[in-house]
Amino acid sequence: MKNVHAIIAFAIIICSCKSTPPKEEQIRFESADAPDTRDTTNSVNSNAGYKMSTYPQRVILNGMPQHRLITIYKYLPPKKEARNTFSSSNSYDRGEYWDDDHDQHFMPGIDLLFGYNLLNLAHYDMKSEQLNYLFQRPVLIKSVYYPSYEQDSVGDKPNRKPIIRDYFLVSAYDEDTNGDTLLNRHDLRRFYHFNASCDVKTQLIPPDYSVLRSQYDFDNDVMYIFARHDDNKNGKSEPNEETHVFWISLKAPAAAKRMY
Repeated sequence: MKNVHAIIAFAIIICSCKSTPPKEEQIRFESADAPDTRDTTNSVNSNAGYKMSTYPQRVILNGMPQHRLITIYKYLPPKKEARNTFSSSNSYDRGEYWDDDHDQHFMPGIDLLFGYNLLNLAHYDMKSEQLNYLFQRPVLIKSVYYPSYEQDSVGDKPNRKPIIRDYFLVSAYDEDTNGDTLLNRHDLRRFYHFNASCDVKTQLIPPDYSVLRSQYDFDNDVMYIFARHDDNKNGKSEPNEETHVFWISLKAPAAAKRMY
């Protein structure tokens, strides 16, 4: 019997080694993420003057051929593989889902990318050959709504009308709202509209809210946004705080209107 207990204890130890939780996605602004020996040519500059090692992962093809977005991820040095352990990799597109019901197009005319260690997006104009960044310093981007590459239409034949989306929507943790020198999911999550050239940014939800999820209304072509209010003004999103509902028109997104 003692041998059985010993085997079980040994198995538990082995399993615990294999299931080490992944490191939390975050940026530390106080000391900055120290650059490693990797070439930092692909870097995102911060207001504090330091550089953070990054790499471009993909070009987002969308329904506006002139405008392309490049995803910029935090560079994580590969871990050495150890025997009898699982190695972690540089993961992306693992962010939380705003809504569990989504098809190939998340909403008519709109596709969605989920970010994990996604620090920034770069906009490139194919005609002017100019590059600009959506954010001036590293942030944690959680979701990117962009015009679908294949155009959608509404209505029955032969009266179908094309759906035209000429903007980008981005949710991100872009400020250390709770003052702990870290930028992570414990801060307030903001929601922005960018025009096609990504040189005009509009905050859609008031700054004392943290966005939680979204829902699409097909009949009105609007997006409902559920957001938690920072009732105690401590810069954190806490479960006991009130959740309110806002809406924006997807035909012409502007500052959201509160409906509940």
